[in-house]
Amino acid sequence: MLEAAWWGFVGGAALLVGAAAGIWLSASNRLIGITMGFGAGVLISAAAYELTGDAFDLAGGTPVVLGLLAGALTFFAGDWWIDQRGGHRRKSPVGPQAGATASALVLGALLDGIPESAAIGITLVEGGSVGVAVVAAVFLSNIPEALSASAGMRAVGRPAGHIMGLWAAVTAASTAAAAVGYAALGDARPEVVAATQAFAAGAILTMLADTMLPEAVEHAGRLVGLVTVLGFACAFLLSMA
Repeated sequence: MLEAAWWGFVGGAALLVGAAAGIWLSASNRLIGITMGFGAGVLISAAAYELTGDAFDLAGGTPVVLGLLAGALTFFAGDWWIDQRGGHRRKSPVGPQAGATASALVLGALLDGIPESAAIGITLVEGGSVGVAVVAAVFLSNIPEALSASAGMRAVGRPAGHIMGLWAAVTAASTAAAAVGYAALGDARPEVVAATQAFAAGAILTMLADTMLPEAVEHAGRLVGLVTVLGFACAFLLSMA
C-alpha cells in the first residue's frame, strides 16, 4: 500500500511542477496547447494498453466493456455537474469562466486526476509491480494539464499561493487514490480488478475527449493531431519495453 501511495505521489507531484511553470514561466498559449496534446497522446496509449488491454487479458471482454461504460458515464455526470458551476474551462490557459468558483476548480481537478492515480495502484494489484508506463503517462500528462490550468487561473487574477494550494490538495488526493486503488483490490477477483481498470480507462478517455483535447486544439490548432500521435508513440514504446 505504501508503494502504491509513493507512485501515486510521483505521478501527482507533476501537477506541482506544471503549476509552478504556469504561474512563473511565460509560455505562449500555442505552446501550452501543443504540450497538452502530447500529454493526451500519452494517456490514450496508457488507457489502451496498460489498462484496457491488460484488463481484457485478465478477465475477458464483459468486465472491460462494463467498466469502460461505467467510467465514462461517471466522468460525464461529474463533469456536467461541475460545468454548471463554471468549471468547464478549467484547463484553459486564458482562464476559467468568470463564474467559476474555487470549489468547482478543485472538484474539476480531482475529477480529472483521481482516475489516473487510482490506475497506478491498480497496476500493482494486477501485475505485482507498478506499471511504469502508467506512472510515466500520468506524470507526463499532468505537467501540461496543470501548466495550462494554472496559467489560466493566474490570468484571471487568482493568487499564486491559492493556485499552488489547490494543486497540493489534488496531489495529496492522488496519493491517497493510488493507495486506495491498491488496498481495495488486493484480494479481489480478476473480474473486479479488470472492471476497475477499465473504469479508470473509460473515465480518462472521456476526460481527454471532453476537456483536454478541445482546449489543446483551441490554442494550438492542427498541430495538436501530430503531437498527440507523438505522445501516443512514446508511451506505446515505453509500454512495450
